[in-house]
Amino acid sequence: MKPLEILSAIPKWKSATPGQIVDSPAFALACRLGETPDTLCLGAVEVGDALDLSVVFGDEPHVLRLARSPRFKELDRIWDSRADVPEPILLALAEKDCGEFFQMLENAVRRQMRLAGLAPAGEVSGGGMLFAQVADVTFALTRSDAVVSAFGSLRSLDLSHPSFREETLPAETEYAAFALSAANLTSLAVGDALLLPEIGSVPPRLVVDGRFAVDEKGVSPFADDGRCRILAAEPRVVSLGELFDAAENPRRVEGDAPGQLRLVQNGKTLVNGRLDKVGDQNAFLVESTAN
Repeated sequence: MKPLEILSAIPKWKSATPGQIVDSPAFALACRLGETPDTLCLGAVEVGDALDLSVVFGDEPHVLRLARSPRFKELDRIWDSRADVPEPILLALAEKDCGEFFQMLENAVRRQMRLAGLAPAGEVSGGGMLFAQVADVTFALTRSDAVVSAFGSLRSLDLSHPSFREETLPAETEYAAFALSAANLTSLAVGDALLLPEIGSVPPRLVVDGRFAVDEKGVSPFADDGRCRILAAEPRVVSLGELFDAAENPRRVEGDAPGQLRLVQNGKTLVNGRLDKVGDQNAFLVESTAN
């Protein structure tokens, strides 16, 4: 599995709405400004002195507030006196200067964009705007359903952001998995031993959140097949960052030296025990039955 596939399998993010994704501190939409790859980031700082434009995506009107930027050379030259510039000339300068930026917005919203004119002052509302920046351009755009739906994809999230990497999931260390008949299971008693040749010869694996299996091959979906599983008695936690790293750079899982263990089937602990020896073989020694 790739990191994005992992994220998509976690209920919290699988069910996330576009609005929740857009409001995430990890939002970082990959885009291109001209020929240069860049990132569109959202922020909480309102655009101050701005050129307020009416733009249309498809057939839906929006307001675009564009801050002064040295990237827009002609507009920058007349910025302080733009109130005296006739609207047709001002719009022509915007079309000429901001072509690459407008194309980036059109691609991001995934609808054809048209510059319709200057926005009347009454149409500019801070509460209904998304404040954003890409490269050296700061702007605000109407927070419409169309814009939020286009921006709010899981692919728009920066998985290296601390808000993801520091999130933790419960995990279990699995040392062995095997089939055992119902008769043998029900007859297990204190003092019985089950040979575990896997321990010491097969590296353990992690089962994370009951959804992911992590081993030297990487991360794969976990499905409980009903076999008996020998797990470490104590659970552990794994960060999403560790899970993403294991997916990108698979390596052998290093478990703690097996001590207290439990035998689990279908998610239920049946007996508790510890690692012991029978002759020269590793074995699970039953110490108590689960209540």
